[in-house]
Amino acid sequence: MDNNQEITKTALVTGGSRGIGAATVLRLAQDGADVAFTYQSNHDRAREVARQVEALGRRSLAIQADGADPTAMREAVGRVAETFGRLDVLVNNAAAFIVGEVGALTLDDYEETMAVNVRAPFVATQAALPHLRAGGRIVNIGSNAAERAVFPGFSLYAASKSALAGMTKALGRELGPRAITVNLVNPGPTDTELNPADGPLAATVTGFTALGHYARPDDVAAAVAFLAGPDGRYLTGTTVNVDGGWAA
Repeated sequence: MDNNQEITKTALVTGGSRGIGAATVLRLAQDGADVAFTYQSNHDRAREVARQVEALGRRSLAIQADGADPTAMREAVGRVAETFGRLDVLVNNAAAFIVGEVGALTLDDYEETMAVNVRAPFVATQAALPHLRAGGRIVNIGSNAAERAVFPGFSLYAASKSALAGMTKALGRELGPRAITVNLVNPGPTDTELNPADGPLAATVTGFTALGHYARPDDVAAAVAFLAGPDGRYLTGTTVNVDGGWAA
């Protein structure tokens, strides 16, 4: 965000209480936005992220919402618009990460993955559109697994993130006449509690990158902030791979 602007912008980050989501919430707040975020169940963690946003002098709103519930996603967007009086940036970050050999995956696994990783961004985008003005930004968080699948067991997860990539391109084209940009950020190996840089597979994982190490959540958040800020105004329908050369 441009800190010199008189109007404070408002962002909504889904899945914003930890990892890449929390880093994105704090980066957008540092850049001058009021930031709302959804979380699934950890109230203490959500309160701490909200406290950090407020310590930066920005307003925050933590909303408990299950990404698999379309009604909850619509209500979350509506609550942000009602509370802050506007919505300028939507970051679709919440995700279900279900992996396993294809023969062992169930239809319930499929439904949950697609509900959270594909349907939720679609529903949140639909709900956000009446509130987004010219200059609005939508940033979807994908995965390096959609660019290059090097391990078995990622068929379902990669399929969902590939669908998100297609949706991003089509929405970028559709919303361009409204001056709303839609872009995708594909994180590579990122040091979070779910995928720690010192985990048992870390050495193998980093071997598939060009830089030879994991990203920090802040690295991904910086790309999101660029796309959501004034310098990203001419990018739409595109993918930014923050993957250390994973797809190179």
